[in-house]
Amino acid sequence: MRYDQPLLGDANDEPYQPDGGSGPFPRHRPDADATLNDGVVSKVYRGLAALQTATGATPVDDAILEHRFDDLWHYHSETPFAQQVRRRLIEVLERLAGRRVLLAAHSMGSIIAYDALRMLEREDPSVQVEHLVTLGSPLGLAEVRAKIAEENGAARVPNNVNRWTNMADNRDLAAVAGELAEVFARNDRGVGVDDMAVVNAYLRPNGSANRHKSYGYLRTPEFSEVALGFTMHPDAQRKPG
Repeated sequence: MRYDQPLLGDANDEPYQPDGGSGPFPRHRPDADATLNDGVVSKVYRGLAALQTATGATPVDDAILEHRFDDLWHYHSETPFAQQVRRRLIEVLERLAGRRVLLAAHSMGSIIAYDALRMLEREDPSVQVEHLVTLGSPLGLAEVRAKIAEENGAARVPNNVNRWTNMADNRDLAAVAGELAEVFARNDRGVGVDDMAVVNAYLRPNGSANRHKSYGYLRTPEFSEVALGFTMHPDAQRKPG
């Protein structure tokens, strides 16, 4: 919605390519891999986030959002654009009202999904999402939470969400704030965020790692299990979502 055309052909330096290996993709191992809050960068950021929250100044988040997440910077600074983006998702969810919905949202998409769901709380409480899955989400950043508080009040799980799983690779800069359960309160029905560390094993065509890429998140074993469990649920056979 911010660009005249999608990236096509050689203009896209990271086109999707099937992985050349075989067998399952790597799974996060609690005995060997750091959790979302155990990484050194995450620990440093949480200290800085507390300072940013106390002072109301967010220079660290400004740098992250402006230089690494340009579209998100514009989303937060251009209100008409933000409203247009949210409305597009809201219209889809309203058409699916009464059906089982698994909403998977990556990166900036997780912020759009969250904002849209909080809007739907007020506009049409009958619209429900059975399972929200956020992938590589920046929702924990202090500046993002400040925007949420400004528009919606306290950061919490939307009341129209029955389950929220937050998946992140602890080496993903977008997830530097750590676990969302620490900063998003339970909703009125007691639903909280289930944080899940995963391994985003995606490699760019040049062989370097990109821990934030959507391709890698969508093919983690953990996400595959969530998607399979949703589609194999008995209700899925009676009323597909």
